[in-house]
Amino acid sequence: MTEANEAPITNGPGAAAILAAAGGCFALGVLALAGDALPSVAALLKVWKPTGPLSGVTDVAIILWLVLWFVLNRLWRRRTVNLATVNLASVVLFVGGVLLTFPPSMDLLQGK
Repeated sequence: MTEANEAPITNGPGAAAILAAAGGCFALGVLALAGDALPSVAALLKVWKPTGPLSGVTDVAIILWLVLWFVLNRLWRRRTVNLATVNLASVVLFVGGVLLTFPPSMDLLQGK
C-alpha cells in the first residue's frame, strides 16, 4: 500500500531522455547531410582537421542532444506524458537520422 503523502510516479524524465536521444540522432543525420552537401557548412563544422567536418557534426549533435534532454527534463520532470506519442515521435526521429546517415539516402537527397 502507498501512503497518501507519497508523490505519484511520473514518466516525464524518462520520456525526456527517450525523445532527446532520438532528437540527437536526427540532428546527427541532418548535420552529416549538411556537412556533406554544403562546402560552407563543412568548413564551419571542421573542428579537428584530421577528421574533417565529422568532428563538428558529432560535437554539435551531442550538444543538441544534451540541451534537448535538459530542457525537456525541466519541462516534464513532474508530469506524466503520453508515452505512445513520445515513442512514435522518437521512432520517426531515429529512423530519419539513420536514413540521413545512410550513404544511398544521402546520395539520393543530394542528386548524385
